[in-house]
Amino acid sequence: MSHVGVPRGSARKRRSLALLTTGVLTLPVLAGCSSGTEEAPTSVVPQDVAPAARTQVADGGTVNWAIDAMPATLNAFQADADSATGRITGALLPTLFPLDAKGRPQLNPDYLESAKVVENEPRQVVLYRLNQQAVWSDGREIGAPDFVAQWRALSGKDSAFWTARNAGYERIEKIERGADDLEVKVTFAKPYADWRSLFSPLYPKQVTGSPDAFNDGARSTIKATAGPFRLRDVDKETGSVTLARNPRWWGSPAKLDSLVFKAVKPQDRTEALTEGRIDVADIDPAAAHRIAQAARGAGDSGPPAYGPGSGTTPAAALRSWALAHGSDEDAAAEAQAARDEQARAAEAYATEQNDLRGYVVRKSLEPAYTQLALNGETGPLADDRVRRAVARALDRQQLVDTVLKPLGLPATPLGSHLALAGQPGYKDSSGALGGQDTKEAQALLADAGWTQEGALRKTDGTKAGSEGEKQTDKKAESDKKATEDKKEEDKKATEDKKATEDKEATEDKKDGGKTDDGKKDDAAGREPAKDDGLYIVGDDSKPGEAEGAVTRVIAPAPAAAVQSAALLRQAGRLGETGTSEDAQGRIAAQDRQPGGAAGAYAPVGTAAPAQAPDAPRGPLGKNGKPLSLRFVLPSGPGSESLRSVGDKIAAMLDTIGIRTEITKVSDESYFQDHVASGDYDLALYSWPATAYPATDDRPIFAKPVPATDGSLLVEQNYTRVGSDHIDQLFDQAAGELDESAATKLMKQADARIWAAAGSIPLYQRPQLVATDKKLVNVGAFGFGVPHYQDIGFKKPQAAGAPAAPRK
Repeated sequence: MSHVGVPRGSARKRRSLALLTTGVLTLPVLAGCSSGTEEAPTSVVPQDVAPAARTQVADGGTVNWAIDAMPATLNAFQADADSATGRITGALLPTLFPLDAKGRPQLNPDYLESAKVVENEPRQVVLYRLNQQAVWSDGREIGAPDFVAQWRALSGKDSAFWTARNAGYERIEKIERGADDLEVKVTFAKPYADWRSLFSPLYPKQVTGSPDAFNDGARSTIKATAGPFRLRDVDKETGSVTLARNPRWWGSPAKLDSLVFKAVKPQDRTEALTEGRIDVADIDPAAAHRIAQAARGAGDSGPPAYGPGSGTTPAAALRSWALAHGSDEDAAAEAQAARDEQARAAEAYATEQNDLRGYVVRKSLEPAYTQLALNGETGPLADDRVRRAVARALDRQQLVDTVLKPLGLPATPLGSHLALAGQPGYKDSSGALGGQDTKEAQALLADAGWTQEGALRKTDGTKAGSEGEKQTDKKAESDKKATEDKKEEDKKATEDKKATEDKEATEDKKDGGKTDDGKKDDAAGREPAKDDGLYIVGDDSKPGEAEGAVTRVIAPAPAAAVQSAALLRQAGRLGETGTSEDAQGRIAAQDRQPGGAAGAYAPVGTAAPAQAPDAPRGPLGKNGKPLSLRFVLPSGPGSESLRSVGDKIAAMLDTIGIRTEITKVSDESYFQDHVASGDYDLALYSWPATAYPATDDRPIFAKPVPATDGSLLVEQNYTRVGSDHIDQLFDQAAGELDESAATKLMKQADARIWAAAGSIPLYQRPQLVATDKKLVNVGAFGFGVPHYQDIGFKKPQAAGAPAAPRK
């Protein structure tokens, strides 16, 4: 649920909207970074849907399914269609080639008897043979007129149809009836490898036959449907879309009487579950954790293990009781009020946990991946060497572990932009860029001109012999004179101090060289060696520092580190331009540097602390300008894992001298106002997977082209990084009817995309779904799609067997 991503939708519409679903938003460290021709074996994380045979599913009942919001439209081919549109239309309309559990398109026998390419020359011809029982809910047979109307609406030739995109349909030359009404013959003007992606979902001609019906009529209703369910009601006031069993459905009848999709915001779903308002919901890791806690805590007695009061120690509880029953009436009243408030919160939490015991968490990996996007349009990242340095600084395994390991899901970095692990076309091509290598990243930055010296080299902008230079010389002479006067004062003070010390030394000698406690001082009477017994931590020469330029402060260790940290914290609170919290974070990082604070001393012979390999380097710069990147992240309650990953990335970049300025913006503005508009240097967001990369992924990686007004036309390539060669590989694959040859072209394109370093895939997103324990054939579907007619409540067990728990 709260990954930030771009929905593809069942119709592969234009992906230009942000999808905010929690998580966040797959599998040894760069273990798949092979660049050879052999493919590493991969496996698909299985679906988790509580599978059950239809004979085990009871007839009847209603399931309430949470969606993020009411769909803006029920026309999946419009630009504002979203995940709710796809979820609802999936139960109402024909999908000719749904994906299986491995992400492969499979012919749907409910609608097709067969579909295949019957001619390649002189034109590609596909012949569909329809299921003779397939009819629309108004009783009309599904046939060629529906295919023709959808082609004309989506071909792009008639601008009166407001469509999101026309990929594939523009290649069709004509559609005609075959040998009988059950055959549909589609002839292509240009070869099209992804022909199976077309006509899904298939709308009736009543929707696609005219611009008015297409643009407006299908936004809130669909005149005729052809799925296991039909559309009964769309209620915007209650935020619900109700589907009822379709009496004209010719396939296996739906087990449920009705299916209700309810708009429930991700942050409100735990409450909705405890109140029993929903039965199925995508949830975030926090909600999943609570449900798991509820299951473990069933039947427990004694102090709460989780929630309010769980962290109270026996000593704290005793102290609270003592205060509440003490003689100080004001303190007692305050303590008792706090105890009462905590008791009420604990009781409410326990009630919620009891309600959550009726649910179970189904988990898999979602058919979508999260990437680090690098904006290559302007700034330092316009240089491919800097982009590659950023990529080589990342420990992707650590980032993957952050998100997936706590959920018990396979944690392996994703190795492809164009397929997910387990799909037939998957190959780890990350070797084209290379794995994590700090030294290589530093070398790339140096080659691009970003150095520590470059961060220090600054000019005042004056010219030789100019008036400004003369003023500078006068100031230098004045400073020199002031320094000499200061030296004279210091010299006199030193002579006075020495005279006083000589006098005290003479008196000490008379006392026999003893200290105040009467013990003899071993060091008395001898000249101490230079720096005897001292080593200044942090006094090593550093790049860019002139000899003698550092002020050395000597303070007794171990007090020095504590004193230094305290002073720095105080200075941070008083003088930081940012928040005091930010200042503390920076100070804490300094406190953790090897060896403690600068200025501490240690006995003679103590070695200088070695710098850790991942310790931050000094800032890099070029011509006095620091190397800093603006990292934009969403601030919403469901994006915690994205922010956690972002913080780790920033720390990794810090080790090679790249500073990041993290900017947190609202979820609503994150994608459209920042990512899509190019107002960022680094960003994290997700793309959905596809079985048709030549069609669906081309806009994402297409080379931006200049527009007439001087701006860039980027399609969906929000990194603004692309090449002519990548575009050519996509175009060749789209027209290659040999599947193995097309797959090979896509792998070549993926290697080129890796090398360009505009997008760095990190992990396949987790899919967490809470469902009523009694529900079967529903949950985390992974690559696959729901079989809506098979979803239902499991039949009660036979007599003598333990009954299924009820909510």
